[in-house]
Amino acid sequence: MANLKTFIKSKTFFIYSVIFHIILSAFLIIVSWYAFEPKVYNFMAQNFSAYKTGSEEIAVIVIDDKSIERHRWPWKRDLYAKIFEYLNTYSSPKIIGYDAILSSSEDKASDKVLFDTLHGIDNVVVGFSPLEQKDADFEYIKKFNEKFGIDVTDNRKNNNFGIYHSISKFPAEYFNAVKYAGSVNINQDYDGYLRRYDSLITVDKNYYPSLALRMYMLLNNTNKVTLNHNNLFVDETNLTVPTDTSAAGVQNFIRYYKKHSGSEYTHKKYSAIDIIDSLESIKKGERPIIEPSELNDKIVFVGANARGAGLALEDALPTPILQRHPGVDIQATNLDNLINNEFIKQTTLKQDLFVIILLSIATFIIISKFSIFKSILLLISIGIIYFIFTIICYRNGIAPNVITPLAIQLVTMIFGYSYKFIQEGRNKEKIKNAMGKYLSQDIMQNVVQNIDDIRLGGKKANVTVLFADIRGFTSMSEKMTAEEVSVILNEYFSEIEPIITKYNGVINKFIGDAVMAIFGEPIQDINHPQNAVKCACEMLKKVEQLQDKWLFEGKPKIEIGIGINTGEAFVGNIGSEKRLEYTVIGDMVNLASRIESYNKVYKTNMLISSSTYSHVSDIVDVIKIADVTIRGKAKKMDIYEVLKLSDR
Repeated sequence: MANLKTFIKSKTFFIYSVIFHIILSAFLIIVSWYAFEPKVYNFMAQNFSAYKTGSEEIAVIVIDDKSIERHRWPWKRDLYAKIFEYLNTYSSPKIIGYDAILSSSEDKASDKVLFDTLHGIDNVVVGFSPLEQKDADFEYIKKFNEKFGIDVTDNRKNNNFGIYHSISKFPAEYFNAVKYAGSVNINQDYDGYLRRYDSLITVDKNYYPSLALRMYMLLNNTNKVTLNHNNLFVDETNLTVPTDTSAAGVQNFIRYYKKHSGSEYTHKKYSAIDIIDSLESIKKGERPIIEPSELNDKIVFVGANARGAGLALEDALPTPILQRHPGVDIQATNLDNLINNEFIKQTTLKQDLFVIILLSIATFIIISKFSIFKSILLLISIGIIYFIFTIICYRNGIAPNVITPLAIQLVTMIFGYSYKFIQEGRNKEKIKNAMGKYLSQDIMQNVVQNIDDIRLGGKKANVTVLFADIRGFTSMSEKMTAEEVSVILNEYFSEIEPIITKYNGVINKFIGDAVMAIFGEPIQDINHPQNAVKCACEMLKKVEQLQDKWLFEGKPKIEIGIGINTGEAFVGNIGSEKRLEYTVIGDMVNLASRIESYNKVYKTNMLISSSTYSHVSDIVDVIKIADVTIRGKAKKMDIYEVLKLSDR
């Protein structure tokens, strides 16, 4: 236990505590980043980042449950052709994005209708899928790159070319019919949520844009992008996309929008069957369900998401704002981000660690400088201010860590208050030890134990009081310097203090060269008269040893006289409310002092009262001094000189 206290008091303890705090914080940071921050990101994105619906400039045409009810799945491709015919012949959208992957021919006649329709449209961008498995058809990959690749300047020091080695193959007629293609690949985070989008992918060191990026580039008549370490710059447009490089390509965080009222889409949605029926109505000269002019100068995405058809047609993923977010709407969201330059920018590792360290240091300083109430109030205020700050950041497209800094602040608070508690304990121990040099350790202990109940007053108790006085001290001190006197006194007091403590005595006060000790209070001891006498005998032996030592050192010889009395006295606190003294008062105390003074008269070293003798008669050899007149006493009384402890 003593070693533990010593360790706690050492600087090593502080260093180890700081190291432990750092290790614990590092562990919590990692846990928080993987377990809590993604969930908090979803909450913040949903409630503060997605505060508006998607652009009215963008619309989605979806093969939905309503469409499948009319034409059972799988659809023949001439039905798709009708959607593109409606858009190209009767409407005039800015650009069309086809969120689908065609990889085989199904019905040649039906396929030909779609391919012929697409061949005559110059503003359609179709989707393709990069694949991880290798393909020996290098000729196809070469042709694909020549037709659909873009010009990329890669300024990254460490080019990460991703994990893709082949591309889903288009039917030959489809390959020849379409003019632009973009990747519709989506990579979910480890928890299944889609927060990032592959804006640029590589297949065997060839670069391909996402469907949204390719549409944006076509809208702005550019085929060039510059890839930097942490952003993607689209030439001719001055658009800079904040990116996060990953094994699958170059990703950007998606800034989602809130849903349209009564819809699960964030952009205006049209049912594919309504478009097809509108085409038929126009051809018949009837009023269409959807006027073609509604899609004039709009950006249109065509895709499928029908839950009733089963998983094969449901294209929906968990996102921060929806558990089943339609894929075609996600593609539209990405283009919306590009057009309006609205992205979520994740803070860097350095920025996150800076905030965590700054908050930790501020927390520790506040705890060390202020009271517990003020510090808690300040730290709660800082936590609230930081949370409001993160809300503002998300509102403006910046995603800092939210829960991690607050969790580390909490850990630092626990660490700080624990360390402060230990430090205060150390300071109290120092104060206690320092005050113990002025007060008895036992009295100090009594005060500490009753710290909340310290007041004037006390109790009557049966105690034994011992007075010890140095003989001829006044004349001796006149022949010595003050420093020499203090050296002798300090050595004398240092030697007798442990003896008094040994016998459960408490030094009440030093009175010049005299010592007053109490036995029986505050240390409870039923044998206090016997212990007081034994203590006195040992004190006399110690003085004899000191005499020999001082004689050898050329110092004067000193002798002491001891007086002991046992009786009832008042024990407790006297003084004022602001200044207390724990002591014993009463006639029996005065009697002990006067008995001690008779040592000078009878040339003795230890005298005890008859009340003390009645308790110790069986352990001491004495000489009775009868009929002594004591000042302040009307009657004469007997006192006893203690010669030695008896052998009985």
